[in-house]
Amino acid sequence: MLVIWAGVQLLAWPQAAPPQKESTPAPPSAAAPASETPTPPKTQDDQDKKLNDQGVFVFRKDVDEVLLHASVIDDKQHIVTTLDRGAFTVFEDGKPQNIISFHHVDIPVAMGIVIDNSGSMREKRSKVNQAALNLVRSSNPKDEVFVVNFNDEYYLDQDFTNDLLKLKEALEKIDARGGTALYDAVVASAEHLKRFAHLEKKVLFVVTDGEDNASNETLEQAVKHLQEENGPSVYAIGILGDEEHPKRARKALEIIAQHTGGIAFFPKTLDEVDAISRTVASDIRNQYAIGYKPTNPRGNGGFRQIRVEAKAKGHGKMMVRTKSGYYAGAQPAASGAK
Repeated sequence: MLVIWAGVQLLAWPQAAPPQKESTPAPPSAAAPASETPTPPKTQDDQDKKLNDQGVFVFRKDVDEVLLHASVIDDKQHIVTTLDRGAFTVFEDGKPQNIISFHHVDIPVAMGIVIDNSGSMREKRSKVNQAALNLVRSSNPKDEVFVVNFNDEYYLDQDFTNDLLKLKEALEKIDARGGTALYDAVVASAEHLKRFAHLEKKVLFVVTDGEDNASNETLEQAVKHLQEENGPSVYAIGILGDEEHPKRARKALEIIAQHTGGIAFFPKTLDEVDAISRTVASDIRNQYAIGYKPTNPRGNGGFRQIRVEAKAKGHGKMMVRTKSGYYAGAQPAASGAK
């Protein structure tokens, strides 16, 4: 697959440099005075967490564990953030699974901002760029973010960083022209997350204004790549009209978001995009992390359907949004490569 990097054709995505460290945690003291209060025993959540190289708490993950990131919505479309482990039941291929880890904290994510740079986006990019920056501002400050601009090709214009100035400069690399290779850009961005992200939780934020008309990947192939184990959730904004082609584009974005545990938004005006970006940040920061060890060993391979239910006293009907399934073991082969 040929990928364009600043106008130069490369055979693969360039390797990501590690994110800049904002600070180095102070080393613990060599010994505590005997008179100090003893350290309280660690809770299970404490034992499941550890510091990564960037000084950020991440969760320990059993090698055989499937980790889900789930949002819970009540019948009034409000996010529910007060549930405990006992409220959840996880089903894989219709069979209940034993939850072995559970957390509800704001953990940093690895995020790709993937923005349509085709000719029809020229007049829209200013407001879209501002919304993307406000998404980062509203997100966890420890997030790792990269920027991909795409038209007929896709361009990695900023690798992982949390520097707003660098992200702004990347978003402003506007050369709005050509067609829309959405599926190719999404697949390549998901692969970049898989290969180089330092964080377990992964997200793609995608903005486009039309139907894919230039990809080698199909919609079905793109969804299969996104459903690889530990694949990203996709939050998509479709700035679409009412004609037949945008209807197909809307359906495609809905399918991608639904199968990955994200949301697809379709604003009526550009002015709504900024508010949507803040909604996305809130959704990401208020998710539950639910881990289970499949009763059907992952080594058996195959696609596994996932359903999660939530029930709790004092709450009405609740909907749990998470990925619809994953491919265990061997991953689907890449196809349609350039």
